Amino acid sequence: MRGHDTQQAGLFSYLSPEARVPASHPLRPIRQSVDSALTAVSPQLETLYAHTGRPSIAPEKLLRALLLQVLYSIRSERLLMEQLDYNLLFRWFVGLDLDAPVWDVTVFTKNRDRLLEGEIATAFFKQVLAQAKAQRLLSDEHFTVDGTLIEAWAGQKSFKQKTDTTPLPLVDDPGNPSVDFRGERRTNATHASTTDPEARLYKKAAGQEAKLCFVGHVLIENRNGLVVQTTVTPATGTAERDAALALVDAHAPTRRITLGGDKNYDTQTFVQDLRARQITPHVAQHTTNRTSAIDSRTTRHAGYAVSQQKRKRVEEVFGWMKTVGLLRKVKLLGVPRVGWLFTFAAAVYNLVRMRNLLEAAA
Repeated sequence: MRGHDTQQAGLFSYLSPEARVPASHPLRPIRQSVDSALTAVSPQLETLYAHTGRPSIAPEKLLRALLLQVLYSIRSERLLMEQLDYNLLFRWFVGLDLDAPVWDVTVFTKNRDRLLEGEIATAFFKQVLAQAKAQRLLSDEHFTVDGTLIEAWAGQKSFKQKTDTTPLPLVDDPGNPSVDFRGERRTNATHASTTDPEARLYKKAAGQEAKLCFVGHVLIENRNGLVVQTTVTPATGTAERDAALALVDAHAPTRRITLGGDKNYDTQTFVQDLRARQITPHVAQHTTNRTSAIDSRTTRHAGYAVSQQKRKRVEEVFGWMKTVGLLRKVKLLGVPRVGWLFTFAAAVYNLVRMRNLLEAAA
């Protein structure tokens, strides 16, 4: 017999969000890892808040909500609050009861800014990495480094001369003025963005469009492609090589390691700096235009060919961060805040990668 299309809402619900989420849902192992990491970070979170006054949004709930925003590519905080209002899965992950009110978006962003001003992303990243180490998922010998451009939240019209004091025409639209910079020489030495002064005009290759951007750098281990160090720097011609040395120094390896990279790292100075640190350079060789700094001392070993194969995994990190992790065009301003989001997105990537690795091994 055909059922009736009754749509009367029930007055009460006797099921919690925990009961609604299947035991096999892929977010469950991630939630367990996140809760463990947040418990370890709790003392550092405590230092960001006063001991008097009204309670704010719990920082643990705030970080879980930000993790969902990165993981599900939610492009704005307003849409995130909308999802939290009716999405039972999101409520369960963040830790909200079914009847709990959702935060106002302005309140949410103001509380988020408190976390952006602290080193919470780095602390959370380290705790996730500690879990990977405990699961024996990390290599301590073989690593790869690379950098990628992160487009800044600033338009080309905001890139103006540093000494330009010409007022806008009264007849023009002050919110979107007409700007004709055809034929004008625009360089980082003479121009700066009024929206984000720390963004720099840059392009990675000849013939490409120059954009206002930053450079995000990662150091990954070659066994499973997990990120072990991150940083964000202004975009310069030597930023990738300078950041690579800083990342290796920050990682502080306790034994001799190999470091892979693309052809951009094949310079005499960089290779010499690696050798001075007792690091074997496994960077790709330049085959045209100039002599390679990598000779047969390195290439004759079978491990060099393996590093050239494994180093491509770093592109998987950048691909995930840009297609999923909201880092193709970042909405935060300045190197510190962009670096916060970059490190947090790397931690989320590691969580997803770890879940997949552990499920495949089970």
